[in-house]
Amino acid sequence: MRILGIESSCDETAASVVEDGRRVLSNVIASQVEEHKLYGGVVPEIASRRHCEAITGVTDRALREAGTDLSQIDAIAVTYAPGLIGALLVGVNFAKGLALSSGKPLVPVHHLRSHIAANYLSNPNLTPPFLCLVVSGGHTHLIDVKDYTDMRIIGYTHDDAAGEAFDKAARAMGMPYPGGIHLDKVAEGGNDRAFSLPRPSVDGAPYDFSFSGLKTSVINLLHNARQKNETVCIPDLAASYRRAVVDCLVRGTMRAAEDTGARTLVIAGGVSANRLLRRQLERECQKRGLVFCRPELCYCGDNGAMVASQGYYEFLSGVRASAGLNACANMAVDTLE
Repeated sequence: MRILGIESSCDETAASVVEDGRRVLSNVIASQVEEHKLYGGVVPEIASRRHCEAITGVTDRALREAGTDLSQIDAIAVTYAPGLIGALLVGVNFAKGLALSSGKPLVPVHHLRSHIAANYLSNPNLTPPFLCLVVSGGHTHLIDVKDYTDMRIIGYTHDDAAGEAFDKAARAMGMPYPGGIHLDKVAEGGNDRAFSLPRPSVDGAPYDFSFSGLKTSVINLLHNARQKNETVCIPDLAASYRRAVVDCLVRGTMRAAEDTGARTLVIAGGVSANRLLRRQLERECQKRGLVFCRPELCYCGDNGAMVASQGYYEFLSGVRASAGLNACANMAVDTLE
C-alpha cells in the first residue's frame, strides 16, 4: 500500500511516498531556514506564504522520485494538528483538493504521532508497545505507545519545551537560528563540568519536566558577566547547559521506563538529533537491558515520510477525513477529535 504524506506544520514544506508504512520511496523537503534566519526565528506569515509557493512542486517531485503517479497512490495523509495554524491550513487544504480531485481517501495525521512513526522507517523491527520521549522545539512529552494508534501521555513539560530551551539559550549565547543545532555542535568542544547549573524537577510529578528556570539561569549568568565585563567561555557554557537539559530528560525518561516496565525505549522529534541525548539514553538502556531505538538524522526534523508512515497505520485502523477537515493549532496526541 502506497501512502502520499504531506507536511506543512512549521517551516518545512514536505511530501513523501511510503510503501506499507516502512519503505520510503521518496522524501522531498523544501526548507525555509535561510529566510527565517534573518528574523531569528520562524515568522508565521512568511512560512504560510512559502508553503503556498512550494507545495505543488514538492508533491509533484515526491511522486516523480517515487516512480509513481497519483493513480497508484492508495491514500493521502496530511498533518492537520498541532502547529502554526496558517501553515497547517496550506497543507490541509492542498491535501483536501488532491483527495477530492483524485477520489483518494484522506487521512488526518497528528504531528507528534508522525514523529513517533519516523522510528518505523529507521527501525524495521520496531513494533508497539514502547515508551517514547518526544522532544522538539514546541513539545516535550513522555508517551506510552500501546499500539500504532493508541497512545497515552504520561509526562510533559510544564513550561518551555526542551527544543525551545535550547534555542533561547543558544540565542543568548550569540548563536544564529536555529540555535539548538548550533549549540549541540559548539558543546561538543566544551567542558560540561565548567558551570554548575540546576536540574529542575516538578514536585509530585516524576515524569514531568520544567526548563524555564534552567534557561533563565543561563541568561542571567550571561547578563551578569556582561555587567562585570567578564568573558564567558561559550563552548563550556554550551556543554554545561546541554548536559543539564539532557540530564533532566534522561532522569525522567528512565524513571518512567522503570515504573511502567517498558522494555523498549524510543526517542522522536527534532531534539532527538542531539548527540548527547542519543549517547546518554543509549548508555542507560544498555545498563538496564532495554532496547533503544532512534530515528535516522534525516527523519528527526519535520518530513513527509513520517506523515506517510503514520498515515498508513491510521488508514488501517479506519481513520478517514471528509472535505470538512480543518487544521488545529493545539491538540493532545491522545485526545484526537
